[in-house]
Amino acid sequence: MLTDNELIKKARSGDNLALDALMARYKKLASRIARSYFLIGAEYDDLLQEAMIGLYKAYTNYDPSSSTSFSTFAHMCITRNVQSAIKLANRKKNSFLNQSLTLTSQGKVTDDDQDITLVLASPNLSPDEKLIHNENLNDIKSKIISSLSKFEQKVLSLYLKGYSYKDISCFLNVTSKSIDNALTRIRKKLSFLNNCLK
Repeated sequence: MLTDNELIKKARSGDNLALDALMARYKKLASRIARSYFLIGAEYDDLLQEAMIGLYKAYTNYDPSSSTSFSTFAHMCITRNVQSAIKLANRKKNSFLNQSLTLTSQGKVTDDDQDITLVLASPNLSPDEKLIHNENLNDIKSKIISSLSKFEQKVLSLYLKGYSYKDISCFLNVTSKSIDNALTRIRKKLSFLNNCLK
């Protein structure tokens, strides 16, 4: 199997198959990063597209003679591109409730793993605004968690960590169809919550 640098060299020489192979190799990373963000009013596919654009930027700007590996550089470029897209969307929306939320679950998967943390990078806020901002985030977090069943919370937690349906079904000892149904319910509930918050 060719290394990242070998694929990059071939792709830059006009080998489109090498570029396709490189993009396919890192699509899972792009997907994982895109899943770790939630932008109210946007679909996961929108964020995945931004993540893939970030991956392409990594390919075009990477210096193979650098001491940084391509995987590290790609992770940085993908994350920055997704975050930039979210910031741009927020500026256009100019609304607090359309801020980007990063949902992550901390710790190991256990029966009581429901710690879904909402993090929002908000520069240029005064201490008072930050306090109000954090109170609003806690309120949104509470609404999200209270709208989901314990099972749905576990599914969402694992899904946002980038696990596949098959992996989640193994962790929770249920069928992949149950995971698919749970994620469908979660999307509907979050969509309803989004409409309520507007």
